[in-house]
Amino acid sequence: MRYRQYTAGLALVAALAGAPAAAGRQQAPAIPAKYEAVLAALGKTGDFKDNVLKVNIPRTDLTVTIKGRRAPTPFGFGGWVALEAGSGGEVLMGDLVLTEDEVNPVMSALLDNGLEVTALHNHFFWEQPRIFYMHVHGQGTPADLARKLKPAVDLIGKGSGRAAGPPAAPSAAPSAKMDTATLAKIVGTEGEQSGEVYKITIGRDDLKLTEMGASINARMGLNTWAAFVGTDQNAAIAGDVAMLASEVMPLLKALRAAKSANRDLQADVIIAPLARRGQQQRRKPCGGFHWPS
Repeated sequence: MRYRQYTAGLALVAALAGAPAAAGRQQAPAIPAKYEAVLAALGKTGDFKDNVLKVNIPRTDLTVTIKGRRAPTPFGFGGWVALEAGSGGEVLMGDLVLTEDEVNPVMSALLDNGLEVTALHNHFFWEQPRIFYMHVHGQGTPADLARKLKPAVDLIGKGSGRAAGPPAAPSAAPSAKMDTATLAKIVGTEGEQSGEVYKITIGRDDLKLTEMGASINARMGLNTWAAFVGTDQNAAIAGDVAMLASEVMPLLKALRAAKSANRDLQADVIIAPLARRGQQQRRKPCGGFHWPS
């Protein structure tokens, strides 16, 4: 199957993270009242698991294309913020998905209301409209963080005059479903299906990061993920890799080697290495990431 050469790279990531195969899905616990109030204040939905509230801010209002081919929202356009209780209050982290014209007003709304913008970057080449990702950080009570965040959240998707992406090429009905069981077996971690997209998420449990006593875990953004869309014959992958500084070069070299071995691969990489050291894990050969032409 064509996509098998691409998923070998995720086996490397799984080895770095020391991730076991996922067990059966457990029912999420009830959302605490303090977090229900956050969801109500923001007008968003979310879930509570592993002591973390995850607030969903997906860009379902956008029709994104890459090289003229439609890219579903779960493929990489699902913004979010997360809250977790620490020893001195709540810690907020998040990743907001923005169009070009939203970047400046959203950044101003965050900064003017006492939140921090810790990164601004893109994930894709050739996407229309252009999409940027803004990392947000804050500390305080749940109510205060919701109040500070709401002006920025209210700007997302509300801009006028935004250029729409070109019409997406019509999609033919797939001849067969993607063999997600094989993907999970190659990577060593099960994923979740969201519409057309199959997404595998791998936490960095080998890294014990905390802030104000709050554990910075996969739910708070310390994870590697890959989203697959398409069919066994013609699949695409997008994702984010959480790396230590010492892991960046080996991963880049493996991606480039895969691109040289497979001329139709595109290994377009943007790097945001973690700033702390962790135990080195054994590495496996890595494949590349591909957007079908």
